[in-house]
Amino acid sequence: MVPPYPPTRTVDAYEDIAGVRLPDPYRWLEEETDEVTHWQRQQARLAEDHVKEWPHYDTLRELVHRYSVDRFPNMPRYAGGRWFRADTPVKGRAPRVVVADEPFGAGEVVVDLADLHTVDTYLSWQSPAPDGRTLAIGICTDGSEQNTIRLIDVDSRQHHDHVPEQVLYDSWTGGVAWLPDSSGFYFYALTGPVRELDLAVFRHDLDKEPPTAPEPIPVPAGGPDYTAIQVSRDGRWIVAVHGLATPSPVAVLDTHDPAPEWRPFVTDVSGTVAGHVFGDTYIALTDVDAPRGRIVAIPLDSADANDTSAWVDLVAASDAVLRSITAIGDVLYVTEFVDTYAKVRIVDRTGADLGTVALPGSGALYELPFALMSVLSPPHPDEFLFGFSTLASSWAIYRHRLADNEVELLRPAEVTVPGAIVEDYFATSPDGTAIPYHILRLKSTVYSMPHPTLLYAYGGFNVPWLPMFPGAMASFAAAGGLFVHAHLRGGAEYGKDWWDAGRMANKENCYADLYAVAEDLITRGVTTTDLLGVTGGSNGGLMAGVAITQRPDLWRVGVPRVPFLDVLGALRDPYGEGVVTMEFGDPTDADEVRRLSRFSPYHLVRDGTEYPAVYVDAGATDPRCPPWHARKWAARMQAAQAGDAPVLIRIWDDVGHGWATPALTMVTEYTEWLAFVMLHLGLIPSAG
Repeated sequence: MVPPYPPTRTVDAYEDIAGVRLPDPYRWLEEETDEVTHWQRQQARLAEDHVKEWPHYDTLRELVHRYSVDRFPNMPRYAGGRWFRADTPVKGRAPRVVVADEPFGAGEVVVDLADLHTVDTYLSWQSPAPDGRTLAIGICTDGSEQNTIRLIDVDSRQHHDHVPEQVLYDSWTGGVAWLPDSSGFYFYALTGPVRELDLAVFRHDLDKEPPTAPEPIPVPAGGPDYTAIQVSRDGRWIVAVHGLATPSPVAVLDTHDPAPEWRPFVTDVSGTVAGHVFGDTYIALTDVDAPRGRIVAIPLDSADANDTSAWVDLVAASDAVLRSITAIGDVLYVTEFVDTYAKVRIVDRTGADLGTVALPGSGALYELPFALMSVLSPPHPDEFLFGFSTLASSWAIYRHRLADNEVELLRPAEVTVPGAIVEDYFATSPDGTAIPYHILRLKSTVYSMPHPTLLYAYGGFNVPWLPMFPGAMASFAAAGGLFVHAHLRGGAEYGKDWWDAGRMANKENCYADLYAVAEDLITRGVTTTDLLGVTGGSNGGLMAGVAITQRPDLWRVGVPRVPFLDVLGALRDPYGEGVVTMEFGDPTDADEVRRLSRFSPYHLVRDGTEYPAVYVDAGATDPRCPPWHARKWAARMQAAQAGDAPVLIRIWDDVGHGWATPALTMVTEYTEWLAFVMLHLGLIPSAG
């Protein structure tokens, strides 16, 4: 039955964009007023009561606690002959940074965040200086991802008094980029209020006062985007790489010049150019003229680095999708995808083949979501450390040395799903495109009858949806359900063409792919519409919202998490405007605005429609998908729902987009929304 929702008023407001006028009756829920806070807390109590009345809640929480591991592994960092790693000895305890002679050796604690006496302090990143004598860390205290720099003397454990005062927006540019002589570093930070999203690169020298003025780097004009700094091993070349989804080395600084100044480099190509400095050459993986990627060499003193005909091919394009390169000594470890699964090969700086790395199975190699992130962390000079995961097992850490061509296990997977298997399938989208997906299930969950099924996907921003361990969501498979991990167009699993086929004017392909996977599961007889749920986070939260409103007949339950649900209202926010113009469409064109409204979940809600059971999960301090997206859509859905299924919303205090959520808070958050899903799909977790 539909619970008694808190009273929710409407207002006579309209969205007017490029001459297109659309009603916006819940505009008031965008504000952070006392009235909104009261409404939000009433809704939270309603949602919490609904799931905690389920008699299997505590059993599920035990499962969720077991499978809640870090989304990405805390990879050790090598500096000064030793290894630095983030370490959490007990789940829920504040993390610490340990320095040891081996990547996971016993070592000594450099800094323990528990000693800072700050509630829910989160370690956003850690970066030791090349000489290993100074450790830089980022500290977040409210889940928002905004963090401040701390500097610690490794030997004395003393904190530096003079540190930069600027606030880093997040950890996505690696925290700090040290100079090779350890005398200072570059960092990317806010120059004003968070909402205005003005950011710039700063340089901090340890023997000088903290910086007040940003570096004069000539970055391209346009909306907000990320800029990260790379420094060559000898310190001669400093490269500014700009663009989160399609990074490019837009500017260089030659410190050997008598009067060094930043000058433009690769500024006028369409695509990704992401790599490393080798001597006086920038060796990069690019999708320019090669949608699945090739590796090229670009002289750093080039008269015109935009002349792609002068780039030297080192590794030609192939059927494999080249994803990233890691420079280890004089060789490159090249990560690639073959039908979504990871492969690694090794080439020298001329592109000559030096063999492959034997991976432990079919799965995912650790990488952060966006292409820019893959070129930031300085590696060991002659050891390739990598994380490997499958849908059934969490991250294990391995080491490969080219000299002996051996793969050494350094740290085993923290958890696996006992008795689980992974199966690979393809669905066919309406235009004939094959859409890959995987099913994680127990061997004992046989297909003689339909089963509760949870479909999880993303499909956007040139991000590959890696077939890696799903963390707490593994509880769904462990309880006997089918967990489905789908690869939709808009991602990067098959290169730039796959991205372009699911963005801008082609965005609806992403949702058509999702429905094709759902219908393929039903056709195979493994589930039914009464046993099928859909979820996703961020852009995947948008996807879930679209799925619920476009195809309410297809699902029994839907959970948009940290979602982007008002595509047009987002244009009033600098971050939201950047998201829309990068991925969805041109808001200055009336026809484009009408197209955007056709997949904006807030504008898709129709009164008198029978919608599935809905649980909207969001964070109060989310800087990317602010909680008003969730509030407005949930209010609209509650008013429009004609069926008996509940529409609930839970917004968590001191939780953001999920990148800085304390472990135990995340356990509770995942337990509540998974309990909602299992309750409405009739899936009962076992205490064993």
